[in-house]
Amino acid sequence: MSEEGLYETDIPGLHLFRADAPTSCMSSVYEPSLCVIAQGRETVQLGNREIVYGALSYMVSSVDLPVNKLVIDASPENPFLAVKINIDPAEVAELVLQLGDATHVTESSAFPHSACGMSVASVDLEILEAMTRLVRLLDTPTDARVLAPLIRREIIYRALVGEMGPRMREFASIDSQSNRIFQVISVLKDRFAEPLRVRQLAEDVNMSESALYHSFKQVTCMSPLQFQKKLRLHEARLLMLKEGLEASTASYRVGYESPSQFSREYSRMFGAPPRTDMIKLRGETRISMLA
Repeated sequence: MSEEGLYETDIPGLHLFRADAPTSCMSSVYEPSLCVIAQGRETVQLGNREIVYGALSYMVSSVDLPVNKLVIDASPENPFLAVKINIDPAEVAELVLQLGDATHVTESSAFPHSACGMSVASVDLEILEAMTRLVRLLDTPTDARVLAPLIRREIIYRALVGEMGPRMREFASIDSQSNRIFQVISVLKDRFAEPLRVRQLAEDVNMSESALYHSFKQVTCMSPLQFQKKLRLHEARLLMLKEGLEASTASYRVGYESPSQFSREYSRMFGAPPRTDMIKLRGETRISMLA
């Protein structure tokens, strides 16, 4: 990567990122993914939790999560460099079934009911080598069409049998609380503009409202209402930036009934009113991480 930016590569689901200086806070919705940092450090804010991870460590996001993030260690001489692959939860579940009892899993007392949807570990040699092979395939498109899916699967497998495995298995196990919250998050992501009905969500996944609330907060570090609000605000920001919508139109589109309430909550999340924030974003030429 000779220049700064977020690179969507020719290999589906493979993204590269470079920053030559610390960045301001950027809003994003992490899809299920695995990200390795090769150089530099980044801070990710998930609800009330702050995660700092750096060179030769990797992060797994097992569910869709709205986050704020910023690069905190980067320079032109030593740029921040990261590589990310998207993860298909169905592929994780398939690998878990295939592994069966081949890997002994001990449930950690740190997450007896549901695991946090985002966690960090030191990268091991097997994952590092596989990720390197995947990136090198960008130079050979013909090989990439055949080998890239196999190497992506290998990376997921290495994570499952490594330190991150127990947490990833929690979300793949149909009978686990974490998997039930995964289902709830999928519904909220698809229907974020609709009124929040916690009782209906709880009934759909066979949980009590209190259990749903507790487990949801363990996974996302926020309440269902806070989660929905972040999804709405993030989507409204994208609509204003990419489609040029006015703030009031975008607010109605994502489910707000009051433009003034939308403006207040937008300012609280992004640090400026919608109009001011859009002027700043449209004038930003260095890096955009909104997509």
